[in-house]
Amino acid sequence: MISIIIPFYNEKESLPVLIGQLNKQLTGKEYEIILVDDGSTDNFHPPAGGSNVKLIKHKKKKGKGRALLTGIRNAAGEIIVFMDADLQDDPKDLPKLLKKLDGGYDLVNGIRKERQDSFLVKAYSFLASKFLKIFLRSPYTDINCGYKAFKREVLTDFAFYGNNFRFFPLAVYYNGFRVTEVEVTNRKRLYGVSKFGSSKLIIGIFDTITAYFLYKFSEKPLHFFGIIGGTAFLIGSLITVILVIQRVFFHMMLYRRPLLLFGVLLIIVGIQIGMTGIIGELIVFLHKKQKN
Repeated sequence: MISIIIPFYNEKESLPVLIGQLNKQLTGKEYEIILVDDGSTDNFHPPAGGSNVKLIKHKKKKGKGRALLTGIRNAAGEIIVFMDADLQDDPKDLPKLLKKLDGGYDLVNGIRKERQDSFLVKAYSFLASKFLKIFLRSPYTDINCGYKAFKREVLTDFAFYGNNFRFFPLAVYYNGFRVTEVEVTNRKRLYGVSKFGSSKLIIGIFDTITAYFLYKFSEKPLHFFGIIGGTAFLIGSLITVILVIQRVFFHMMLYRRPLLLFGVLLIIVGIQIGMTGIIGELIVFLHKKQKN
């Protein structure tokens, strides 16, 4: 059984076309198409006679991550495919993804060739991929591609929330599963408008930084907070020591030196940040102890 999960928001014109293309491509296979309506306002209804099409509606817009989670919870297949609803993902590429899974891989991520997106989207994807490759050893060329196929077993220990679905392939890779990529066609949007704007670009940057922290330091928070807090503490201590030497040996008055207040502030902030790391370590320790 193949479960194709398609989250959407106001894609009334695109979905009937996409469903028809998927039905042609999957003839002879056991499959289901799960459409997750994330609070659309265009009153979409699936085409009549589509017994293998499920429509699940959110009462309000909850975001793509929640929509994907809803689709997963309602999917019966051992093979799951994520697709976007805007017709930019081509169903003709689906056999390539499935063939890779048959070849022993656990997750296959798409690489969009000749992308039809705006310069803003391309720039964000390029910078995010470079950042992840350098700092998180990401094996992916186009981690933000929404077209991917994977085995249900890779969902172990991954919680979909917010926008972290972007880094789902990275979590799969870190859990030791076999991952690969294939080139997929990126078609032009025929209907509606893109949901990606400048605000999502800023959110995407924050999401990338969050992913860096979670996958790099989630089990060793003191390594992150300790470096920042220790640096602030050392700089503050150095400033304070220099000022004390100037006061004791060179009789320089300190009440006109705001640098003293800055040095003391850095010491206090450094201690607080370091303590945050220690508290984080305690939380991780207690969590692991409960799980064991």
